[in-house]
Amino acid sequence: MTARDNRLHAFRPDLADARLEGEVSAERFVAGRPARVAAPVADVRRAPRPDAGLNTQLLCGDDVLVFDEAEGFAWLQAERDGYVGYVSAADLAPRAADPTHVVTAPRSFVYPGPDMKLPRVRALSLGSRVTVTGEAETRGTRYGLLPSGEAMVLQHLAPIGTVAEDFVSVAERLIDTPYLWGGSSAFGIDCSGLVQLSMHMAGRDVLRDSDMQAGALGTPLDPGPDHSALRRGDLVFWKGHVAIMTDAANMIHANGHTMTVAREGLREAIARIGYLYGGPTGFRRP
Repeated sequence: MTARDNRLHAFRPDLADARLEGEVSAERFVAGRPARVAAPVADVRRAPRPDAGLNTQLLCGDDVLVFDEAEGFAWLQAERDGYVGYVSAADLAPRAADPTHVVTAPRSFVYPGPDMKLPRVRALSLGSRVTVTGEAETRGTRYGLLPSGEAMVLQHLAPIGTVAEDFVSVAERLIDTPYLWGGSSAFGIDCSGLVQLSMHMAGRDVLRDSDMQAGALGTPLDPGPDHSALRRGDLVFWKGHVAIMTDAANMIHANGHTMTVAREGLREAIARIGYLYGGPTGFRRP
């Protein structure tokens, strides 16, 4: 990663973020237009095409700055982690009332009204942000009411600013979530997405990709010759991969072997991964 990594700085030959003027070359510079993700999950692609590769995802309620919009795609930067890419313009909306609550269940439904027997409208991931304007109760279940008149189970929401005590426990709640390259939600997630989302729910926003995390997250750690110095919450990095230690011997990671978020012994993982990608490249304590 460099100071001008185009994953984290919005610049192209024809256009760049006005904040980068004097630092990068571009035909013109513009200020970003504030917008907010309105879709449950917004795919951030590396090019403005529906078949372009997925780099990461944004969640409902995430704030962004839009620098360009053309042919149905917005070129933007996420405010939470600084990631730059192309998102379907249909997934965005103007910023209205500030979100008041965050989804704390792995996944939660939005209903057309305060009744779980109504057909669901959509589902939101852990970490999504919504605006609750009131409350209602139906048959003993309390609901948060959204500006649209829709409703969500209030037990699945917490006021903005509520944080989990242990980010590893958040990751453990996502066990069996399908693996998705570039995924950042509880519908599908990759290794560094699991680290980022879990830590976000614990009140700590970190960079998105595993190489960024390996270079900047926490402090380097000497695990000792038998890895006995490791403890819960430490991170293990391989080339292009990261796992979270749940104790000195075991870890949790989103991986392409099981194609899920899964538990695995560190020793077993090192042996299994080694013949394809080599041994761990580093250990860090967040």
